[in-house]
Amino acid sequence: MKKSKRVKKSNSWKIKQHRDQFFKKSRTLGYRSRASFKLIELNKKYKFLKKNTNLLDLGSYPGGWSQVASQTIRSGRIMSVDMKDMEPIKNVRFFKGDILLNDTKSAVIEYFKSSLDVIISDMAADTTGSKSLDSIRTNQLCADVINFSKETLKPKGVLVSKIFMGEDFLQVKNLAKSTFNKVNFFKPHSSRKESKETYLHCEILKTL
Repeated sequence: MKKSKRVKKSNSWKIKQHRDQFFKKSRTLGYRSRASFKLIELNKKYKFLKKNTNLLDLGSYPGGWSQVASQTIRSGRIMSVDMKDMEPIKNVRFFKGDILLNDTKSAVIEYFKSSLDVIISDMAADTTGSKSLDSIRTNQLCADVINFSKETLKPKGVLVSKIFMGEDFLQVKNLAKSTFNKVNFFKPHSSRKESKETYLHCEILKTL
């Protein structure tokens, strides 16, 4: 019985994907995921990707955001980090690891040799079946990225991160506002309507 429900849920997801205009468009344009269009919309609104940007992509698998970034960034450096293996992308350095661990942080610092212009994160915690718990765990990742940005971003750097609307949303929002001078929220059209996700855009670190 349980297996039957899982099969139905899987089939329902596949049907939704095939009906999804952004899923179809990603296939046509050669993007690895529909999430590519979220970054395209975010950059169109906030204009943080430039030719010489040094950018770190967290939770990069399968590579849709790195693909978009690499289309604009020419003289800057791009590094993608994920705990899953990712197929190579031209002009993108991939590191397999957990950004919360010191060896991964060291690899990032060693690669860029200087502070970063932009950090983008589409990280989400593995689903547990509890939407409330999933939201809390994903927002904790967002908080971790905000704290990491204090150590690695340039003073006028930019952070873009997934965040879920949930019971701890205000807590993460307040952390962002205590860290950056400018904090905005934006839900791209390519984000599914039923999803609680939105995106945090922060710039200019506050000085002590």
